[in-house]
Amino acid sequence: MPVPILTDLVIIFGLSIVVLFICHQLRVPVTVGFILTGILAGPHLLGLVKAVHEVEILAEIGVILLLFTIGVEFSFANLLQIRQSVLLAGPIQVAATCLAGLFLALQVGKTMGEAVFIGFLVSLSSTAIVLKLLQERAEVDTPHGRTSLGILIFQDIIIVPMMLLVPLLTGVSENIGLSFLILLAKGIIIISLVIASAKWVVPHLLYQIARTGNRELFLLSIVLICTAVAWLTAQAGLSLALGAFLAGLIVSETEYSHQALGNILPFRDVFASFFFISIGMLLDVDFLLKNPGIIALLTLGVLLVKALLAGSAALFLKLPLRTAVLVGLALCQVGEFSFILSKVGQSQGLFSGDSYQLFLDATIITMVATPLMMALAPRAAEFILLWPLPQRLKLGAHLQETISKSIPGDHLIIVGFGVNGRNLARAAKSGGIPYVIIEMNPETVRRERESGEPIFYGDATREEILKHANIKEARVIVVVINDPAATRRIVSLARGLNPRAYIIVRTRYLQELQSLFDLGADDVVPEEFETSVEIFTLVLRKYLVAKEEIERFVTEVRADGYLVLRGISRESDAFRDGLRHLHDFEISTFRLSERAPLAGKSLAQVELRKKYGVTVLAVRRNSQMLPNPEPDMQLLPDDLLIVMGTPDNLSDSTWLFKNPEKN
Repeated sequence: MPVPILTDLVIIFGLSIVVLFICHQLRVPVTVGFILTGILAGPHLLGLVKAVHEVEILAEIGVILLLFTIGVEFSFANLLQIRQSVLLAGPIQVAATCLAGLFLALQVGKTMGEAVFIGFLVSLSSTAIVLKLLQERAEVDTPHGRTSLGILIFQDIIIVPMMLLVPLLTGVSENIGLSFLILLAKGIIIISLVIASAKWVVPHLLYQIARTGNRELFLLSIVLICTAVAWLTAQAGLSLALGAFLAGLIVSETEYSHQALGNILPFRDVFASFFFISIGMLLDVDFLLKNPGIIALLTLGVLLVKALLAGSAALFLKLPLRTAVLVGLALCQVGEFSFILSKVGQSQGLFSGDSYQLFLDATIITMVATPLMMALAPRAAEFILLWPLPQRLKLGAHLQETISKSIPGDHLIIVGFGVNGRNLARAAKSGGIPYVIIEMNPETVRRERESGEPIFYGDATREEILKHANIKEARVIVVVINDPAATRRIVSLARGLNPRAYIIVRTRYLQELQSLFDLGADDVVPEEFETSVEIFTLVLRKYLVAKEEIERFVTEVRADGYLVLRGISRESDAFRDGLRHLHDFEISTFRLSERAPLAGKSLAQVELRKKYGVTVLAVRRNSQMLPNPEPDMQLLPDDLLIVMGTPDNLSDSTWLFKNPEKN
C-alpha cells in the first residue's frame, strides 16, 4: 500500500537534485534553490506535493536542528558578549520597524489595529535564513554576524508578547497583563533550568553516556536534549527556535560539543531543506502574475526600510558604518515567524484574503532576495563609505577610545584578536617585538586594554584606522579575522599604504588563496592546508623520510601557494623512493632487563643485524642518548634500546631484551 508522504518525499528530493544542480551551474545560492523547488512542487504551480502539512512539520524539525547547531557553535560567553545587541539594538530595530509599518499602513487607509499588526509583521526577520547564510559564509563570529544574531534573538523573544497583544488590536478584552506576567515567570524558570542544566546536569549525563562508547546512545541523547528543551519552551509559550538555540548553548558548555555537532549536521542539512521548500510552497504564482506592480513595490519598500532601520540600530552600538550596512542588508527580509503571527491575525479578522496573499508573496520574495543582498552587502558598504559622511559615523564612535598616539615604527600590526591574534601577540611580547592590535569587539578592546595590551577599536577596512596604527612604518601586518570580504579589503588597502610591508593572511577559504595573493599578500595561510601539512609531516617521519627532505617538501608546498595540495601534483622522487624502500620497516624501543640474553654483551658479540635482522639505532642510558653505538659497546641492564627492523624481525627478537621465562 503506497504511503502518500513517501511519494511526496521522492518527488521533493528528485526535484531538489535537478534544481540545485542547475542553481550550482548558474552560481545561485542553495537556499534560493530550495525555495524554487518549493515554488515548483507547491500547490500553486505544478501541485506535485499533496502532503503539505507533513512537509511543514519536517520544516519545523529543520528549524529546530538549525538553531541547535548555531547554539552548539556558540556559547554562554559569546552570548554575554552580544548582550548589547540583544538588549539595545534588538528593541530599537523592532520598535523603529513597527512604527514605520504603522505609519505606512495608516497612509493606505488601514485601521489602527490593522496598522499596528502590520508593523508587528514587518519587524521580524528570518532567523533560519540569515543564520544559515552566516554559517555557510563563516561569518557568525564577525561583528556584523554577532550583531545580527543578537537582534534575531530579541525578535524570537518578542514574538510571544506580540501574539498576546493581537486580541487587543481587534478590541477583544483579555487580561493581557496577567498573561504577560505568567509568561515572564515561565521564561525566568526556563532560563534558570537551562543554566543549571548547562552547569551541572548535562555535562555529567553526557560523560556517563560517552563512557559507554555507544554512538547510537550518544546521538539519541543529543537529540533528546535538543527536542526536550525546544518542547519545554514551546509549552511555556516561547518559540521552538529559541528553545533549540538554548539547547545548543547547553551542549556547547560541555567537552562533547564537537562530537554532538558532527552527529547532528547531516540531519540538520536534510531537515533544513524542508524549511526552505515549505516557504516556497506558500508562494501563489498566479496572484503574483496578476499583481506584479504592487508586489514589487511592496517588496522593495520592505527591503529598503528594514535595511535602513536595522542598520541604524547597529549604529546605536557605536559600530562602524560598514558593519551597520552589513547588518541592515542581512536583516532586511520578513521572517518565518511572521507567518505564524499572520495566521493568528487572520483568525482574529485583521487580515482579508487578498491582503494575506499579498503579504505572503512579498515576504517570500524578500526571503529569496536575502542571499543576493548579503552577497552584495560588502560592495554596497564600500559604495556608501565613499559618500561625504562624518568620520565619526564611518569609523564608529568607539574610535575615541584610542591608545597612545606614539606607535613605534618597524612594528607588527595584528588585525583581529581571536585565538590566532592572541597567540601571535604573546609570541611578539615574548620576542620583544613591538606590536599594535586592531579589534572590532569593544568589550574585548576594553578588557585587554585594562590588562596592558596595545589594542584599539576600529574597522581595519578603513584607511584612517590603518593610518592610526602607523601602517606606513610597520614591518609586518597579520590579518586573522573571519570576514573574507573585509580581509580582501584590508590586504588591498595595506599594500597600497605600505608597499614594503610583509603581509600575512589567515583564511578559511581555499578559493580565497589566489585573490589574496593578487591583492598583495606575501603569505596566505589556509587553515585546512596547514593542518594537512602538519599531518603529512608526521606521516613522513613515521616512514623514516629524511628530515631535510621533509623540510624541503614543506617549503616547496608553501612557496608555490599549496599547488600540490590543491590538486596540481608534482611527484617527488626522493619521497617515492624512500617510501618504497622503507615501508616495511618500523622503529621500536626495548628496555633491557637484568637477566636478558643481551645484558652484559656487546653488539658485536650478539650480531643482531646479521642473525636477527635488527639494527640498534641508539641507546639511552640514564639521561644520556648514545646514537650510532659502536660494535664493541657493552649493553647494560636498564638501557633503552631504539631499534629498527621489519615487524616480523622485531617480534621474533623480543625475547633477547627480556628476562628468560620460568618454566
